[in-house]
Amino acid sequence: MFHVPNKYRVINHPTMGSDNSFGNNGYFLLHWEGYEVRCIASDGLGWEHVSVTINRERTPSWEVMCFVKDLFWDDEDCVIQYHPPKSAYVNKHPGCLHLWRLKGADIPIPERRLIG
Repeated sequence: MFHVPNKYRVINHPTMGSDNSFGNNGYFLLHWEGYEVRCIASDGLGWEHVSVTINRERTPSWEVMCFVKDLFWDDEDCVIQYHPPKSAYVNKHPGCLHLWRLKGADIPIPERRLIG
């Protein structure tokens, strides 16, 4: 189940501030192992989504993405990072990664022996 960590919700940001009335939508500022992790969460148009950037000039690591996944979704939820076809590719913010989960559907996953 998708849920936002409200204790990290940014309320007073001039353009992205939100409060609990925004539900699972808003800007969240987290700290993890020396990183400032900035997340924008949304749950509209049939998708649960979190974008992730860090305070370094690089892309978030697997460990950072796992930390974010664990905060916004339950342990048994499967979320994905898409690599869309070139014709659908958009990169508005270099260094930003996204986690996605389709609402109301289970995401198929390969057999466990194929994953790792």
